[in-house]
Amino acid sequence: MWIEWLSYAAAGVVAGTLAGLFGIGGGLVIVPVLVWLFSKQGLPSEYLIHMAVATSLMTIIVTSMSSIFAHWRLGNISLLAVRRLVPGLIIGGFSGALLASVISGAKLQTFFAIFALLMALRIWLPNSKASYPVLLNRLPATIYGLFSGIISALVGIGGGTLIVPYLLMARLSIQQAIGSAACSGLPIAIAGGIGFIVFAPDEINQQAGWQTGFVHWQAFVGIIITSVLFAQFGARIAKKIPSHWLRRLFSLLLICVAIYFFNR
Repeated sequence: MWIEWLSYAAAGVVAGTLAGLFGIGGGLVIVPVLVWLFSKQGLPSEYLIHMAVATSLMTIIVTSMSSIFAHWRLGNISLLAVRRLVPGLIIGGFSGALLASVISGAKLQTFFAIFALLMALRIWLPNSKASYPVLLNRLPATIYGLFSGIISALVGIGGGTLIVPYLLMARLSIQQAIGSAACSGLPIAIAGGIGFIVFAPDEINQQAGWQTGFVHWQAFVGIIITSVLFAQFGARIAKKIPSHWLRRLFSLLLICVAIYFFNR
């Protein structure tokens, strides 16, 4: 029992440090780490990625709350942008969990690998200078929120990598784009987390005493305890490394994640 607690706490150390270092929510790191840990513990191989994604979303619920509070105090949240995105994000998050529940573990791992590879390649592309304020209109914002919610729920992330570029194109400042994206991660995580509980097959609940649907609560607690602390440690390290090197290191990390899943 204590070995499992230590392994999940160690996963939180890694995820928290890298999240603080690269300024990400941690899902792109937590998911592959949990897949590896779950496989070592003999959990059913066909559901490893589902459990990892679901548990990652649950951790985002906690971490996003502290991020939202910090951005709110700084005035970095656009309530208009959040209001327009949230309906689509909620429906998308729930729909993404439903979609994931009917996809095989192998296909979901391949999808995660492709997403990680695309995010790695995107880092090397210049940011778009185009500006389209119409993107904050109700219809386009709802459609993009739906798209972001589905993709985020499928890979267990808070959606910042998808939402920040969109809000920048909608003519928000970088501070408001990041703050609003952090706020948008909460509805994705809640809707997706609930979906992964509701749509999980009945037999998955019998795999472990800590299991509710696809969510593994022991992993959730172990990761949360350490990741919150070590995110601050990673952020301090990030201040000492040039930003262009951080982007290249993050790209390399995502490529390694993609290779790991492609080879499983």
